[in-house]
Amino acid sequence: MNKAVNQQLQNYLTDFKRYLQIDQVKSKNTIQAYVRDLKKFINYHQDHATQSLDQIDYSYMQGFLAHLHQQNYATSSTSRLLSAMKQFFHYLLKEGVIQQNPLQLVQGPKQAKSLPKVLSMEEVEAIIQAPNIATLTGLRDRAILEVLYACGLRVSELTQLQLADLHLDLGFVQTLGKGNKERIIPLGDEAIYWVDQYLQDARGVFASKKTAQAGQILFLTERGKAFTRQGIWKNLNKYVQQAGVNQRVSPHMLRHSFATHLLENGADLRMVQELLGHADISTTQIYTHISHHRLQEVYRKNFPRA
Repeated sequence: MNKAVNQQLQNYLTDFKRYLQIDQVKSKNTIQAYVRDLKKFINYHQDHATQSLDQIDYSYMQGFLAHLHQQNYATSSTSRLLSAMKQFFHYLLKEGVIQQNPLQLVQGPKQAKSLPKVLSMEEVEAIIQAPNIATLTGLRDRAILEVLYACGLRVSELTQLQLADLHLDLGFVQTLGKGNKERIIPLGDEAIYWVDQYLQDARGVFASKKTAQAGQILFLTERGKAFTRQGIWKNLNKYVQQAGVNQRVSPHMLRHSFATHLLENGADLRMVQELLGHADISTTQIYTHISHHRLQEVYRKNFPRA
């Protein structure tokens, strides 16, 4: 086993991480995902070592893909991992470390296009109303759920919202999405009301805790700290169970539901693209397929001759 080459890969991964941070200005979550995926390849190389980096070629990569298949990797996971590796080896090529990109001719597995899962408006309403608003945490969680759904935010965008991003008097929030792209999103009356209640009654209490590291973060935990993505997910599913919704619901499912419900009620596709912060409208068009799919479901369920 050639430990020297594996150590080289580890060192270059550290350099690549710095390159993503400084030159590419990638988000923290994106960098963590890249590093996590690339470590899987480095672990494979540890058991299938080469004498030099240039021996990591097309045939070697085919063996790695076969290994992933034997490990029953999902096609989506394999495609994401390959995407990270292509950028890593492109970086090594640019730095003159290798002579050719071993992934240049490698194609990932074809993915079956699946429609994102969405909730009905009744299910969303039941989840949003589940928190006990007589408590400070319930009041906060009601405000969180209202904003998540009313704005179609990514969970990372929600956890990073600052007080200065909130404009209740004008009825909108501003947020930084992928690629540090700023967008302005309207808040509905319900979301405005519950956020205002949270600010009046709960946030100050959480921010005054001895453990508080509140800063200007909008939504705080009981200890006065910013939420993690996992914390939002855990809270959401507590209310999903209380609402009697019999499926696992992610914060992103509320985002999918937001977009689908807008289109079902006559919203323009371009407007939905702007609200979601999609760079390409083709990404938004998936929701038109969801709407058609849901329409067919309703038709088959309710029309006697379907």
